[in-house]
Order: sequence, then structure tokens, then C-alpha cells
Amino acid sequence: MNRALPAVRLRVPTDEDAVTWHRIFAHPDVMEFHGGRPAELSVYEELTARQRRHDAQLGFCLWSVLDEDGQVIGFTGAQPWERAWGPTGEIEIGWRLAREHWGKGYVTAAALQTLDRVRAAGLTDVVALVKARNARSIAVTRRLGMRLAETFTIPTSGEEGHCYRLDL
Repeated sequence: MNRALPAVRLRVPTDEDAVTWHRIFAHPDVMEFHGGRPAELSVYEELTARQRRHDAQLGFCLWSVLDEDGQVIGFTGAQPWERAWGPTGEIEIGWRLAREHWGKGYVTAAALQTLDRVRAAGLTDVVALVKARNARSIAVTRRLGMRLAETFTIPTSGEEGHCYRLDL
């Protein structure tokens, strides 16, 4: 069964979005695959500032996702993978959504817009790194047409991770 995806809008994150991200990502289910506990507000302040720099320099970033009412409900977008492990130097797409908006198609709708934007910025491929236990995110990679390219051990947690790839 294919259902219509919700209307979403992407925008470069603002200073105020850091506060919203801090609040909506504090739910334990949201943080299960991102360290297991809420991050400090300063983490989101730095993250939103970095995304504004990425947008200015690269033409893409992790954008705030706005729902039909214009409310920030999460983020999706792309940024360079800068860790020393995994696909260092490649462009990773990613997403995180407020718990109450899961299962409604928001991430898929926003990720499809992300793919359009990074394609327009001249990228030829992207990767997504997903913990092997994260069935919801793995399902999103499949809906985007990504293929499993590599399985690895995440050095910071010892968990199994998957690297999905998509040629644009």
C-alpha cells in the first residue's frame, strides 16, 4: 500500500531551532541510536551553527524539517562524514524526527527533498550510516533506493553498523 507523503518544508536551521531540536530530541526513543541519552543544548547550538556554515559553503546541510503547520519536527539533510572511521570524506544523508511524528512519512518526504537538493548541488552519490538494529532508518534507506554497501563495527560503541549507498 502506497500512501501519499505529507507536505514538508526544509530550511536552514536557525539559532532558535537549536532549542527546538534539544527539546524534541530529548525523548529516549529518539536518542536510542544516538548515544542513548539527550544531548546538552550546547551540542545543538554548535550543530545548527555548523549546518549554517555547510549550507553557505557547500549548498547543503542538515535542514530543519517543518510540517504542514510550519512547526519544526526534526532535521534531515546531508553533510560530510568527518570521522576517522567509516566513509571518511563522503557525504552522508541523515535524519532525526520528534517521536510523535514517527510512522507518518515525514522522514521519507524530507529525505526525498534532500536527495533532490544534493543532486542539484552537483553530488553524484551519498551514503547513510545506520546502526544494524535501527529497523526504522533501514526502512527509510530502502524507500530511498539505497543499497547496503558495507557492514562494519562502530568503534565508539562496538555495535554493528551498515553503510548504505545511493548513486544519484
